[in-house]
Amino acid sequence: MNIFAIKKIEITMTISQKTIEKLRELINEETEYRSGSKLVAFFNQYGFRDVYGNGFPSRWIYTEEKIRALNGTPELDKCIKDVFAPVNFIGRFSDLDTFIANFNQYLCFDGWNVIRKGNEITFSKATRIDIDKEKEKERTINATETDFLNAEFSDISIESLPIDNYVLPYIEARISEIRSCLSAKAVLSVIFLSGSTLEGVLLGLAQNNPAIYNQAKSAPKDNKTGRTRQFHEWTLSNLIDVSYEVGFLREDVKKFSHALRDFRNYIHPFQQMSEHFYPDDNTARICFQVLKAALFQITQNKKI
Repeated sequence: MNIFAIKKIEITMTISQKTIEKLRELINEETEYRSGSKLVAFFNQYGFRDVYGNGFPSRWIYTEEKIRALNGTPELDKCIKDVFAPVNFIGRFSDLDTFIANFNQYLCFDGWNVIRKGNEITFSKATRIDIDKEKEKERTINATETDFLNAEFSDISIESLPIDNYVLPYIEARISEIRSCLSAKAVLSVIFLSGSTLEGVLLGLAQNNPAIYNQAKSAPKDNKTGRTRQFHEWTLSNLIDVSYEVGFLREDVKKFSHALRDFRNYIHPFQQMSEHFYPDDNTARICFQVLKAALFQITQNKKI
């Protein structure tokens, strides 16, 4: 009797720089926040023998280096499957599908798609992209964006923000400084101040409303205990999503706040260099508009 050895064929893919950058963001903080030590533990699953300690590079540099090393090997496929493992998204499966859909916008240009079948993550060959259809979608989205960016917000009463009073003077001072930076065309300063001020306000909201924030479906959970993370461990992405879920922010501001968060991440010069990000005065004004819109909605939707 003949015995045939059947060898399992493993999928291997090579991804482009843009896809590498998107995967880096998903690993670093979008799917969950991973500290330096957690990143080392994560990548050591794929054959590395790194040790976390003094001299550890920035999280994004380390993550990108590891993805590049895995690129084109079966270990990259395992890494992507682990990033999207459904067991890590208990209580927020809709977020998982959103993450996959967003990642596939990049991965499809490399010829692949991530597919979730129940609790299994697999890959399929990507179909050809209909760019004309995508352009039509963009026209609709851009019309909405134009309306948003042209909206006039009356002067925001900082005193009306539902956060601790002792924080309010610092928020007021930051708003004043942003206006000065706009006048001086210090565009990076406007972007970073707008992003960090938004994060401070949303953190203040969470601290003043612990029950509704901790019980939200999109609240970040500890992978081992399943408990909601302490507020100081929440990322800006977490704060935006939960603030939307509990009703402080609406869909439009949630969407644009994530864009502001992405811009804010260019505070790292190497990341700005690698992605060729050159903001101008219009970019700065958009970021400030997002902050103003968020503050306006928060004061309008504050809980009694």
